[in-house]
This record gives sequence, structure tokens and C-alpha cells, in this order.
Amino acid sequence: MVDLTGISPRQQYLDYLKKGELAYQVCSENGQVVFYPRVVAPVSGNTDLEWKVSKGLGTVYSTTTVCPRGKEPYDVSLIDMDEGFRLMSRIETIDPMNVKIGMRVKVKVHQDNNDSDPYPVFQPAE
Repeated sequence: MVDLTGISPRQQYLDYLKKGELAYQVCSENGQVVFYPRVVAPVSGNTDLEWKVSKGLGTVYSTTTVCPRGKEPYDVSLIDMDEGFRLMSRIETIDPMNVKIGMRVKVKVHQDNNDSDPYPVFQPAE
């Protein structure tokens, strides 16, 4: 039975981000990497999930540039992390039109202000 009285997986994930770390979970039963954090592993149904911290390096799997009318264009990318999970984010510090599939990137935790939750963004690894 799952104990739902403790800290939620989402809150644990945010606590790692507040320390500047991108965390993910691993199923103790089959070694499956689990991301976005959750209470139960999606394939095995196992509730024994171990937290690990990513080295923060990944590869752009897919990318697009969003060009909203009257605003600056920005990147939206799917990033394959070296640990075996994929997440959606954006690549910063370069022109969004210069983001390429296969580009190596590293994570940087971003927080808009003290009232908002931190979130991972990326920049070129070179």
C-alpha cells in the first residue's frame, strides 16, 4: 500500500530543483527510469522508487521555434537525458533558430521569482 501522507513526488522534485539539481526516479524492481516523478512506476506498478540526481547532460531529440505575434521567438525542445528519460523544455542563451536536433545541452534551473516554482531549462553544452 502506498503511503500518501508524506511529501509528494512533485514536491520532492521541486526541492531538488531549488538546490539546482534535476532529479528523476528509478524503479527498484526493474531498473526502469521514471520521469515525471510519480508515486507508482508506470510499467511494474512498483511503489519503491529511488531518487537519483541527473548529471544534467542531454541531447536535443526534437525542436521547434515558436514565433508569437508581437513577441520574441522562443525554442521548445524535447531533450533526451543521458540517464534515459525525456523532458520538454527550452534552450536558452542562443537564437532559437540555431537549436539543432542532436545538439548536446546541459541543464540550468530557472526560477522567475520567489513565488514561482523552479523549472529546468537548457543551454548548449559546448
